[in-house]
Order: sequence, then structure tokens, then C-alpha cells
Amino acid sequence: MTTQANMMPGPVLQVSGLSKQFEMHHLKRTLYAFEGLSFEVGRGEFILLKGENGAGKSTLLRTLYRSYLPRAGHAFYHTTEGVIDLATAADVDIAVLRRREIGFVTQFLNARPRVAAEEIVAEPLRLAGTTQADALMEARRWLSAFGVKKQLWPAYPSTFSGGEQQKVNLARALILPQRLLFLDEPTASLDRDARRALVNRLQELKAAGVAMIGVFHHPEDIQHLVDREIQLEAIIVEDEAETLANL
Repeated sequence: MTTQANMMPGPVLQVSGLSKQFEMHHLKRTLYAFEGLSFEVGRGEFILLKGENGAGKSTLLRTLYRSYLPRAGHAFYHTTEGVIDLATAADVDIAVLRRREIGFVTQFLNARPRVAAEEIVAEPLRLAGTTQADALMEARRWLSAFGVKKQLWPAYPSTFSGGEQQKVNLARALILPQRLLFLDEPTASLDRDARRALVNRLQELKAAGVAMIGVFHHPEDIQHLVDREIQLEAIIVEDEAETLANL
């Protein structure tokens, strides 16, 4: 991410009337995640998503990242080259944006077999043009910052515990700053020191102008970084309401 990209004025993302639902064909029901959401996020702004389980917080992040297609609405993302609607953009354009400008941080690591932890973390830098030696040096720095033991750096994360895998995942996801970052419960399985390292990194990214939208298992950790909160409410349709009333 370039300094020029960071300094672009105006909103980074404009969400308008965004809706998502899932068709449960085997149950002959429709599950509504969220309906008609509209908000903006600007450069260096941190938005915290709040709401009870089932309110659609993670679904919103995945819809904006385009893992899910929305049912209606728009998500206008201001790229370094112009505005694109994430709700309708072609898959190839979404893939390019994911490599260059938009990141997604989750608690789960899709560990590839026979690939060392330090290689997995260094990969985003190598793909961005950093030399192998410099990418590995930076990867080791971030593995150390998140508390991964040095003897594990050349080992395969597929053999790690869930907590150690999550640390590798965070190091990989945050080693190359993006312009827009989605965070889906990244602290869920982390120990206190790793959580502190994550918060420090997010603070650096915020200061560098990265726009962030996140869901957090420990919101108190990042409360000082939050600029706004968006409260999501679970949608109960009429037939569900009648069922609940009869319980």
C-alpha cells in the first residue's frame, strides 16, 4: 500500500441498502442476516460491529469481502484507480483487490501441508515483490511478535495447536498493510500477550490510514481504537415470531 493511496480523501467504503439472506431449501425457509444496511468508513477509521449471536456480524464482513453475494444493495469501494461496487464486481476484480488492497483477518488458518510457518507468513510480501530474504526476515519478526516460538518457524502449521495456528494466521494477514481490512473475531483463541501484539499492530495500521471493520470476542482490547459502533439486530420474520410466541 502506497503513501499516496493512504492519503486519498473521502470515504474508503460506502455501503448503501445492503441486504443478505440465505435460502434454507431443505427447511423451506429463508434466513435473513441483515436488511438495508447503510454506512461509510473513512481512511484510518475503525468501526466495531456489535450484536447478539445470529445478528449477522460475520456475515456482513464476508458479504463485503465478497465471500457471499448480497441480495440487494451496494458497497462502493474507492480503489486506488477508481470506484467499484463490491456487490456486483466480477470475481476476477475481487481477486485482484484481495491481493492488493482488501484484507480479511479471521481466527482460522487454512494450513497447507508441507509449507513452513515462516514461508506462509512471508508469502504476501513475496507476491508484492519483496525479495525472499527480506520477506523471511519480516515474517520471522511478526511470528516473534505474536509469540510463536522460534523452533516452530520452519515447522508445518498443520501440526500446530489451534492457538498457534491463529498466531501464524494473524502474522500472515497483517504483514502487508491493506487499504481496507475486515477483522472477524481475530482474538478468540489468543493468549493475552498475542492479543496485545495484535492490538499494537492494529494501532499502527490505523495510524497509517487503514480503514477497518471488525467483530471482536474481547472488544475491551480495542475500545480505544474504535471510532464508531454499528449495532446489528437479529431479524425475526413473522412465521418465526409466531413460533417463538408458542414456545
